[in-house]
Amino acid sequence: MKIFDDKLRSLEEENQERDFSDLIDDPGPAFPLDRREFLKLVGGGILIFCTMPRSFAQEGGRRGGHSLPEDFNAFLRIGEDGRVTGYTGKIEMGQGIITSLAQMLADELDVSYDSVHMVMGDTALCPWDRGTFGSMTTRFFGPPFRAAAAEAKAVLVELASEKLGVPKERLKTRDGAVYVVGGSRKVTYAELTKGKRILRRIKGVPVETAADFEIIGEPEIRRDGVDKVTGRAQYAGDVKEPGMLCARILRPPAHGARLVSVDTSGAKEVEGVEVVHEGDLVAVLHPDPEAAEKALGKIKAMFDKPQPYADDKTIFEHLLKVAPAGEVVAEGGNLAEGLKAADYIVDETFLNSYVAHSPMEPHTALAKMDGNKLTIWPSTQTPFPLQDAAASLLGMLSANVRVITPFVGGGFGGKSAIRQALEAARLAKLTGKPIQVAWSRAEEFFYDTFRPAAVVRIKAGVTKAGLLTYWDYGVYYAGSRGSEQFYNIPNHRTMSYGSGWTAPQSAHPFATGPWRAPGNNTNTHARESHIDMLAAKVGMDPIEFRLRNLRDERMQAVLRAAADKFGWKPAKSPSGRGLGVACGTDVGAVVAHIAEVAVDKKTGHVQVKRVVCAQEMGLCINPEGARIQMEGCITMGMGYALTEEVKFTGGDIHTHNFDTYTIPRFSWLPEIETVIVDAKDKPAQGGGEPAVICMGAVVANAVYDATGVRLFQLPMTPERVKAALSRA
Repeated sequence: MKIFDDKLRSLEEENQERDFSDLIDDPGPAFPLDRREFLKLVGGGILIFCTMPRSFAQEGGRRGGHSLPEDFNAFLRIGEDGRVTGYTGKIEMGQGIITSLAQMLADELDVSYDSVHMVMGDTALCPWDRGTFGSMTTRFFGPPFRAAAAEAKAVLVELASEKLGVPKERLKTRDGAVYVVGGSRKVTYAELTKGKRILRRIKGVPVETAADFEIIGEPEIRRDGVDKVTGRAQYAGDVKEPGMLCARILRPPAHGARLVSVDTSGAKEVEGVEVVHEGDLVAVLHPDPEAAEKALGKIKAMFDKPQPYADDKTIFEHLLKVAPAGEVVAEGGNLAEGLKAADYIVDETFLNSYVAHSPMEPHTALAKMDGNKLTIWPSTQTPFPLQDAAASLLGMLSANVRVITPFVGGGFGGKSAIRQALEAARLAKLTGKPIQVAWSRAEEFFYDTFRPAAVVRIKAGVTKAGLLTYWDYGVYYAGSRGSEQFYNIPNHRTMSYGSGWTAPQSAHPFATGPWRAPGNNTNTHARESHIDMLAAKVGMDPIEFRLRNLRDERMQAVLRAAADKFGWKPAKSPSGRGLGVACGTDVGAVVAHIAEVAVDKKTGHVQVKRVVCAQEMGLCINPEGARIQMEGCITMGMGYALTEEVKFTGGDIHTHNFDTYTIPRFSWLPEIETVIVDAKDKPAQGGGEPAVICMGAVVANAVYDATGVRLFQLPMTPERVKAALSRA
């Protein structure tokens, strides 16, 4: 399987390693369809051509021959019936942007929220997009999306002025119509656009300010909620095509294993089975997935497995051994002077295990060839990179590959990888038939791009008065996200060794990848645990200690908001109360958490009883959606804090399902309280990830406050808690 594995890994790593550091704003073609094909697909109505803001081009512009369109007809269409369609290359995987984007468009265009329909993640209809990750939709896509709507409205007012014979200054817009101020005359958007395509541009139209908002900032219930809870929502596994065959693929017993020999004769005896064996690809196809699974079990194969060089217990020693020279993330002052000024020094090492994404929906895709054109319906966060990868793998033009993304049942970074879709595409081309590849849970765990195991070493100094003087920080293989220091430390250095999931293959026995707020969970756990240790060293309340060493006003505000909501009463730790504090910053937002836990000292079980989270994320488009994301982050964060850990020996993954990999359950849920700190006059920031980053640290600090025992490795399993208590 090695050739195909190497090709897929190369394509997936190219996809995952893409960032925004080298983007340029040179405009180019936006669509794989020609103009006539595009118009057939979008139908009639008004197409608004707008000027692309430079900031958007910088964040989402050309990479690998792609760019965002200069003309924004791709982002907006007003139909003859007055309904509005918004187009985005982003996808909906539970984060709620199908709702918040519609709010943005409705508010800027002055139409009702209910009249807006979103088309998402269709490479034939939507503007090119790098992918849905990094909480970038609201921050980077939102501003130009709003700008397109604002310019569309300005064009409509200009058209209405001509139709009504009234100066623009005497017109106003409301509910999809243009009105004459002080009169009864009006013209609807539908009347203005009926039977027409209007190619008109108005440059420099400003978007609304906070004082103008009527829909932005208002809580809206998720518009996909009813379909999802009633089962009407369509996911990749729900898409069917006539003549579709279900594929089961021969998998190696371990990562890096090489196929030596294979006998498929037994599989061919199963009635209705089609066997595909081309090079490293061995698959059985059948209309019934259970029949395909039965046939797969009759294949006899021999693999050559590599010798393991690490397991889940020795991996940290291995990472330190193979770590490259470090890169400076941030530094200032003089470390020697800082060390000299300190009255106390705390020097510790923190460990994080590999963590799986474990989405509710395993990777699935359906691929269909029609002549020289390929259509893929995948569960993916990256439809446009998949389009390019499939074309490259199959030797096709990207223009002949269309990716249509249904709802995605959870991604968290893991569905940036697209292996299952490329497998389906390859089989569809080989057979000429529609092929569905739906991974089993064991395959999902085996091929998951795990959050990388990592090591963080911190040596820091503090005065008796509780002032930080010295901070020497090194993170190995988690990456630098979240490692930057926001405390006021005059003498500091932060180093990153290895580059997170893009590290060389020799670092990890299998593929790693981005996991919700990649790197920040690891870095925040280490930093905030260490900050708590320093506070305890000088006998200070952990919130008082943080405030004494903070100058960032946003961070001070969320910490005070969390303390007020919680009803915090100062005390030095360990107080026996089981209370923890942690702060963090991610994707432009700032958060502060306070948690209460109970620790069973006999079993080592940790129960999280209450979590308060305060978050400031600039302009909050949909407070209801933001609150739900915060609650989801807190729930998910309990998993990596307490139980989630991948077991392995070399490339042999021992974790196959949820009987050996425990994710948070409903019975775990603590009382969760959220505070969204108002900042509507500031630019909107990310909201899908920040609240997850503090959960490891806030629970670890609460466990210490309850027991006087510090845990340095995540997850804090009952076994590790018991061992720490026995050592104490």
